[in-house]
Order: sequence, then C-alpha cells, then structure tokens
Amino acid sequence: MFRKIPGYLNIWSLLSLIIVILILLPNLTILINFFTEKAENWAHIQEFILPDLLKNTGLIMLFTGLFAILVGTSLAWLVSAYDFPMKKFFKWALILPLAIPPFIAGYTYNGILDYTGVIQTTLRNNWDITVNQSYFNILNLPGAVFIFTMFLFPYVYTITRAFLAHQSASLVENARLLGRNSWEIYFKVVLPISRGAIVGGVSLVLLEVLNDYGLVQYFGVPTFSTAIFQTWFGMNDLNSAIKLAATLMFIVFAILILEKVMRGRKKYSSTTAKSRPLKPIKLKGSKAWIAFSYCLLIFMLAFLIPFIQMIDWMFLTYEKIASPEFTSLISNSVLVSFIGAALVMVFAVIIANFARMHQSFISKSAARVTILGYSIPGAVIAVGISTIFIDLDKWLFAFYEAVGMEPSLFLSTSLFILISAYIIRFLAIGYNSVEAGFDKIGNKYTEASRMLGLNLTKTFFKVDLRMIKVPLISGFILVFIDILKELPLTLILRPFNFDTLATKAYQYASDEQIHEASLASILIVVISGIAIYIFHQVLEKEPN
Repeated sequence: MFRKIPGYLNIWSLLSLIIVILILLPNLTILINFFTEKAENWAHIQEFILPDLLKNTGLIMLFTGLFAILVGTSLAWLVSAYDFPMKKFFKWALILPLAIPPFIAGYTYNGILDYTGVIQTTLRNNWDITVNQSYFNILNLPGAVFIFTMFLFPYVYTITRAFLAHQSASLVENARLLGRNSWEIYFKVVLPISRGAIVGGVSLVLLEVLNDYGLVQYFGVPTFSTAIFQTWFGMNDLNSAIKLAATLMFIVFAILILEKVMRGRKKYSSTTAKSRPLKPIKLKGSKAWIAFSYCLLIFMLAFLIPFIQMIDWMFLTYEKIASPEFTSLISNSVLVSFIGAALVMVFAVIIANFARMHQSFISKSAARVTILGYSIPGAVIAVGISTIFIDLDKWLFAFYEAVGMEPSLFLSTSLFILISAYIIRFLAIGYNSVEAGFDKIGNKYTEASRMLGLNLTKTFFKVDLRMIKVPLISGFILVFIDILKELPLTLILRPFNFDTLATKAYQYASDEQIHEASLASILIVVISGIAIYIFHQVLEKEPN
C-alpha cells in the first residue's frame, strides 16, 4: 500500500503534503473545537434557532434539487436528442445563468416585482390595475427556491448534456424501434442511464445552496450561513459560530455519502467498446416551436430578463456610481481572482503530477483531500481559517516585536488569509481540470522524454505542461469566475477598506440601493459570461 517515494519525487511529495495540511487544518480545527470549546449562546441556539435552520435549509435543498433536476435534465435531453430553431444558440446560452450570482439575481427579481418595479408600474399606469402585493412578494422561501433553481440548474444541464452527447445511442434507438414515445423514452431510459451525471450535477447545486449567504440574507430566510454570520458578528460569539459551522459540515458529509450511495447502487455501461452519440431528430411544426419556446422561456427567466433590468438600472445610476473608487473595485476583483486562480492552478498541478507519477495510498489521499474544500461552504472555511490565523498571529507577536512591528493580527487582516481561503475553497475545480488533462495524455510522452535524456523537471516543463495547456486554461477560467462571484469568504476575510465587485453589489442591495448595485453586478455578469463562452468554445474544439 505504501511504496517508497523515489528521490526525484521527494519535492513533489513535500509540496503536496504542505497543500494537504493547508486544506485539512481549518476543517479539523472546526471539528475539534465543536467537541472541546464551550459556547455561551450554544444552548439557546440549539433550543430556539437550530430547528428552524434545519427546516429552512432542508426545504430549500429538497425543492431546489427537484426543480433543478426537472429543468436541467429536460433541457439537456431536448438539446441532445432533437433539432429545433436556434438549438446551437441555446446549447451554450443555457449555461449563462451561472454568470449571475444568486444574490444578484435575487435583488434584481425583487426590484422587478415590487411595488415600484416595472411590472406593477406598467399595470397601474397603462391599465389602472392595482394588484395584491402578496402575489408579487418573492422575499420568502419559495422565492429563494425559484432563484436557486433558475440560476443553478446549469450544473445539472451541462453535466447531463455532456453525458448524453457521448453516450451510446443504441438504448434510445432500440426504445424508439419498440414504439416508445418521447415521454416514455425520457422517463424510462434517459433518466435511469443518466443517473450518475444527474446526481453529480444536483450535488453541486446543493453544495452551492449551502454555501450561499447573500440571497438568503437578503430574502430574510434563516439558514446556516446567515446564522454563522449573525452569531459571529452580531453576538460576537466565535465558539457558537464554530459549532454551527461544524453542524453544517456534518450535513455536507451526509450529502457526499448519500451521493456515493446513489451513484453506487446501479451502473449502466455500453455493450460495445465504442459509443455512438445520439443522432438528433429534426422537429417540425408545433413540436419544434414548443421546444424552442421552452428553451427561450428558461433562458429569459434565468438570464435575459434580469440582465436587461440591470442594464436599465445601470443607465439610471452610471454617472453617480462611476468614479475612481469604483475603478479600484474592478482592480481589486481582478487582482484577487487572478492571483487566487493562478495559485490554485499551480497547487493543482503539483498534486495532480505527484498523483500521476507515484500511484500510492499517499498520493490518492492527497487527491481526495483537494475535493474537500469545494464541498465545505465558504462561511465554514472562513470560520476555520480565521481561527488558525488568529492563533498564528498571537504566536508571532514576539517575532513582530523583534522586527520592529507593533504586535497585531497582521496575517489575519491581510490579503494573505483571503487568498489562502480561495485556494482551499476552489482547489478541487483546478485539480479536476488538470487531472482530466493528465489522464488524456497518459505517461507515454513523459516516458519517451525521459528515455531521450531529459530529467523529470525538464520533461515536466517542456512536455507535460505544454500538453495540458487546454485543461490549464479551462481550469483557470472556471476558478477565476468562481472567485469573482464569491461572497461569503470575501465578506468575512477581506482586509479593512478592501471591497470587490461582489461585496459592493451586496452592500448596495442590503442598503436598498438596488439601482446603484447594478453597475457592479453588470460587470460581474459580463466578465463571467465572456469567460463562460470562451470556456465553452475551448471545450467544443478540444479533440476527444
């Protein structure tokens, strides 16, 4: 099980070990403190607050998961199995909702639907119709489920579509030959064989729901993320916040275990070595327009309507908001996103290369640990890493005095802690991209280079890195987008007077300055949308 690591791999193993410790420490700190630290408000939280947190979080996850499966799989099936007007556009455009963070979508829809919004204003001014406000109230749990579903379903859509696009068409074609209609094929064939892809996609949706803070806080729906913030900063009780974070970690672990169980019960495989993709059927007449209308409706609800509304608000407030201070928001966002994404990819390459070159229990464990960060909500990571860095600063007080610095929480209030948290949170995304690239090229080129006399280091830089250029670019883009949109980590760990586009948009929305929040939101959406389009084009052109 444990094989001796060759000398030329010692540096890779050492770096991998350091990265693994960096990821594990915050989570272990939370779990240890859950059982050891006393918290003055914990008894009150357990009795009066925790039941509501469990209820609200459970209901949001349940209904968001169900609706995301319904919307994501139906769109993936339509795009994969049929031809209809504007299919090529919808194929990538249905990924664009991921460019809009849920909290931005939430305040935008609330602005559209409230008393002074475009819908009610039009009804009053043009038709003299006054409606019951409760019909348009979205600031509740069902409203949160709607927003989460519309702006997170692309996780299910993209993974399921990728599976169907490369899956053997024999099962679907045989079902058609046996006289099954489209609905029967979808429910009895497509959903069962896509089970693994659907579970993978909906797991990402649920993890994003657990990570969210901005939407549920703005909608006034108590969840674990809002409770952690309130306990830590409102009650000034870090130990109770740690216990809430640990409770949320247990829920996450339960979700991951359930995912493994659901994936493992049934497996579907092709009877031939080569799989043939589905051949789309051209829809005609009313069926073609029904498919087109369904895709258009979802695209409008999940991207076009909120995007157009944000543009309208931006023109109303552009002169007021655009300033040198706002320029610093852009530079701050790009700076932390670029540095964070670059370091994530460097660490991902180190661990992936070590796992590839030395197949052992140690390397496999290191690879598994990288996934842990993305599974843990940002608020939980923030609690854990803050605890570690505060203790580290206290330990370094003597060193600060020795170098002439005033003893302070230097590391805990710097960009260093924020970048470290980004690395822990998003390393899994970079690692998955790099691992996929290494799996595709295998070891034959590395072995050939070694036989020609190049050492491991030269081979790595001159051969391996160049051959995984596309996965590196794709991983960097994905991590960059996620850091650009990240809110809970940035809100908690950013240095004093350091704002990003995401935090500024949230602050404006929280202060009921929804129009003023539009410019920062537009920039996030535009940058993310361009990056998503580039990512899609890169993957489409990459050879299989």
